[in-house]
Amino acid sequence: MGSLTDFAENELLDHVCNAAYTPVATVYLALATADPTDAATGASMSEVPNSGAYARTAITLGAAASRRVTQSGVVTFPQANGAWGTVSHWVIVDTATHGAGNVLAHGAFAVAKAIVSGNTPSIASAEVYVEYSANEISDYLSNKLLDLMFRNVAYAKPDTYVALVTVAVTDGMTGSTITEPSGGAYARKQVNINGGASPTWDLAASSLVDNTHAVTFAQATASWGTIVGVAIVDAATVGNLLFYDNAMADQAVGSGDTVSFPIGDLDVTMS
Repeated sequence: MGSLTDFAENELLDHVCNAAYTPVATVYLALATADPTDAATGASMSEVPNSGAYARTAITLGAAASRRVTQSGVVTFPQANGAWGTVSHWVIVDTATHGAGNVLAHGAFAVAKAIVSGNTPSIASAEVYVEYSANEISDYLSNKLLDLMFRNVAYAKPDTYVALVTVAVTDGMTGSTITEPSGGAYARKQVNINGGASPTWDLAASSLVDNTHAVTFAQATASWGTIVGVAIVDAATVGNLLFYDNAMADQAVGSGDTVSFPIGDLDVTMS
């Protein structure tokens, strides 16, 4: 399984909550002799040396499904004319230039392989894949973000609204199948991009964005029931589910109550 890097997580969080991310037309597979880690850059990822005919090679990934993008077709590297070392990890990068660019994802091969002169390394179809684990990011958004970053499939930066829910949310729900309060002056609350009208998100850092202003709902004029979680959706009504959290403490909201999230209380993370 491939992990998104810190760079990728910050870019995708900002695509949802702040400025749109512009993907590259082609992504490349690189080989590494040690775990690149999530903090890797194109210059610090233990890449095979730029010698022995080694070169990064374009990789194609199939359409995202079930929260995953998977390598489509064999990736064949140039024939080595010198030793490349023992290759233990793969890396997806956004440029063909050795030692440059941004690392998007990385993962370990099932078996490390010492590449010597005369070898022609190849990666079998479907061996490389990147996926989102279950919970807290919807199936819809998982697939949209993976297709955007790894397949250059357009996904327009959404608006973001905070919704309160009275029934726990699951990955496959939508903006029309989550259960929200009805009546009593309840309405979703929009949160805007950094630098926009209050309330706003801050810029992604350390794989996290949070609210830079208090997010305050209209005062309830009737009971909203017991709030068991929060969701982020892309429209004032209906729309698509983006993120959610069922872990907040349950809170009964009655007539005259005001629900508010203090600055920094709404954390949206990827890890």
